[in-house]
Amino acid sequence: MIFLTVGTQFPFDRLTRSVDEAVDGSGLGEDIFGQIGDGSYQPRNFQTVPFLKKSEYDRCMREATGIISHAGIGTIATALEYGKPLLVMPRLKKCGEVVNDHQLAIARKFEQMGYLLAAYNPRDLPAAMEKLKTFAPRRRETQADLVANRIAQFLREHRPKTYSQTSVKSL
Repeated sequence: MIFLTVGTQFPFDRLTRSVDEAVDGSGLGEDIFGQIGDGSYQPRNFQTVPFLKKSEYDRCMREATGIISHAGIGTIATALEYGKPLLVMPRLKKCGEVVNDHQLAIARKFEQMGYLLAAYNPRDLPAAMEKLKTFAPRRRETQADLVANRIAQFLREHRPKTYSQTSVKSL
């Protein structure tokens, strides 16, 4: 089963419609189940629910052979945690789906690192869905030490000056 999820905050009819149209007549060879929020578009070619409880969402993520999603960092992190092949379509500002194009930047970076596939246009989705069948995401290694060192460096560079560091003339 391929799990389509649009996240929990906003509907994403452009993605839901694009997946429905890609599946229509193609017989993708695998069932799709979608969590599509409170969008206005209702697919004809696969079953959906507006929302799932966390336990049901996690079960769908674990059992899915592949995931199609918006480019939200939470969904990406969960797919990586489960080692699932992931195809994202970023929400776009010009389509009124987000206030800025942060999902575009996230998709490009994670795609470049080999963690996911991305379709930036609905017409690219059918080919990307075919690739999803054989895509093996790069295994994500946590880099807690690197993150901690960057935070420490930032704090060292931006700590407030103490009286001992400030000349009397500037007081």
